[in-house]
Amino acid sequence: MESLNERIEKLSNLIETSDHIIIGAGAGLSTSAGIEYGGERFKKHFADFIKKYDFTDMYTSGFYPFKSEEEKWAYWARHISVNNVDMPATSLYGKLLDLVEDKDYFVITTNVDDQFFKTGFDPDRVFATQGTYAKLQCSDACHDKLYDDADFVHECLEKTDADLKIPSDLVPVCPVCGKSMMPYLRVDDKFIEDEEWHVHSDAYHNFVLDAKYDKTLLLEFGVGFNTPIIIRLPFDAYNMNFKNWNLARFNRSHLEYSVNIDGRYHLYPLEASSRLPEGIMDSYLPFDEDIECIIDKLLE
Repeated sequence: MESLNERIEKLSNLIETSDHIIIGAGAGLSTSAGIEYGGERFKKHFADFIKKYDFTDMYTSGFYPFKSEEEKWAYWARHISVNNVDMPATSLYGKLLDLVEDKDYFVITTNVDDQFFKTGFDPDRVFATQGTYAKLQCSDACHDKLYDDADFVHECLEKTDADLKIPSDLVPVCPVCGKSMMPYLRVDDKFIEDEEWHVHSDAYHNFVLDAKYDKTLLLEFGVGFNTPIIIRLPFDAYNMNFKNWNLARFNRSHLEYSVNIDGRYHLYPLEASSRLPEGIMDSYLPFDEDIECIIDKLLE
């Protein structure tokens, strides 16, 4: 791998000279921005839940089998508040906007914290594929309307009792079928892909097609292997198959490059890059350094 200064210089030139920029953002970007799901931030906001349930982090806590809806929503209201509804725009996302706002850009993200919207990215150029903490949907997807949850979340926070339960009359139920509501997150086949979701999906895929023959830079931040089919694997394929495209991958632990061979994906670590198809490493820039530090240098 080239030196850090060499990679930064090359990336700076690509940002300057590319016709289009596509940002792919995963959980690692928000973690770098300070929206961590564990550690001191978790202890600060969830000490009482940790004491009662022996929780270890916000991610696994979301799968806890609460005994009642009153307990479940006491937790989820706080989770949604801390990670979206009452979480302001972060400086890292603001710096990323500064980096690309004068370019022809599009964002695809699996994050549900709405940081791109809060920061000021053009909402017509952001495709949030997995939903948002800021809305609720029917758990049975009986209809495709989504419901803003800020007022509900704040009332839950206000009325959560000492046993970490909300009042029964606050538990959200679907106004159409009467079944329980759930955060608007893709967790199963009940996830609602409404008209707005499809508008953004079409806009993203049309952007990719329109940029196919132009000089295009893929900026991938913190995308792991929970849902690689959405961003990571397509980005590798675009970079390999589109002649004038380049890929800059920011990832602390996973800088591997994937290649689809006869319908199966094969991962090549950097030390095995010589086995990749010829020329790929000329258009691939891997970074395992801190995202914000690199963006700071790019903005100098």
